Amino acid sequence: MNFQGIVNIKASQQTVWDFLTDPEKVSQCAPGVNAFEVVEPGKKFRAGVEVGFGSIKAKFLMDVEWITLDEPNIAALQAHGRAPASAVEARSEMRLSALPDGSTDLNWTADVDIMGTIASLANRLAPTVTKKLSAEFFKTVKKKIEK
Repeated sequence: MNFQGIVNIKASQQTVWDFLTDPEKVSQCAPGVNAFEVVEPGKKFRAGVEVGFGSIKAKFLMDVEWITLDEPNIAALQAHGRAPASAVEARSEMRLSALPDGSTDLNWTADVDIMGTIASLANRLAPTVTKKLSAEFFKTVKKKIEK
């Protein structure tokens, strides 16, 4: 599944970069994150995430790694998650663009593959769930950066 969006944030490109590449700050904005630890500073981290697909809740342990950090323009990460009899693989990229008014456009993409016992249910509901979670995440990020 592929997802994408653009969010305008009323802050400098560097401010947005600093926030979005700090996994501790980002984990506080991500819906469903219930545990977080840095595995290798600036490179790898781990998060416990609970996601609901209809009446089914899945708890994933996500291992996340930065694969591209081109400050303050492009960042990409890959994530591998495990849940009982299920797994998720994700790759996400963000591109930041400074605008003349001092704000920053955040263009993001995400490719997500869900496998295992929840795959058929998740693949049917994931577009709706992902849009909701993405909107909630970026609303929180924008609010925290702009305050």
